[in-house]
Amino acid sequence: MSIPKKYLNHLQKNKISFEIVPHKKVYTAYDLAQTLGEKLDGVVKSLLLQIHFPKITKKKPGYYVVAVPAGMQVDFNQIKKELKALKVELAPERVMKRLKIEPGTLPPIASIHEFELLLDKSLMRAKNILMRAGSLTESLRMNVKDLHKIEAPLVGIFGKKMSGKKCCQPKKKKKK
Repeated sequence: MSIPKKYLNHLQKNKISFEIVPHKKVYTAYDLAQTLGEKLDGVVKSLLLQIHFPKITKKKPGYYVVAVPAGMQVDFNQIKKELKALKVELAPERVMKRLKIEPGTLPPIASIHEFELLLDKSLMRAKNILMRAGSLTESLRMNVKDLHKIEAPLVGIFGKKMSGKKCCQPKKKKKK
């Protein structure tokens, strides 16, 4: 399954340089980092959120894409606080199906779907990022500043370090 043309065309239209990175089939950003021997802080985990706002604000409930490093969990409470929202939750699976996005392949290119991007500020420290782009077997590598340029995201603290087994850096690939 290759990267859908809509993502590639969007990047090309905006004159963004990128590299297509083929890999074995993986379902999570953490597994992508492990497979390619990448550091977790340069691999993007993207989730689609549904956010509800108080009626007194003029913001309508909607969908947002949040992007955090693969070694972090999305901090729903922090997002709720930052956006002054009533409720922050994962978007229903039916929304992903309607958008024709396979779970685990959502890219942080939120503007294609007319969503806003919430970008964890720790990703801004990485020069290049590796991100999912609608495929389980191919990902995109691009400059984080270019992502910032085309998405104009809200940058903040949206993730927290994972605890337990999956908090460690990926193992180095053995040289043959």
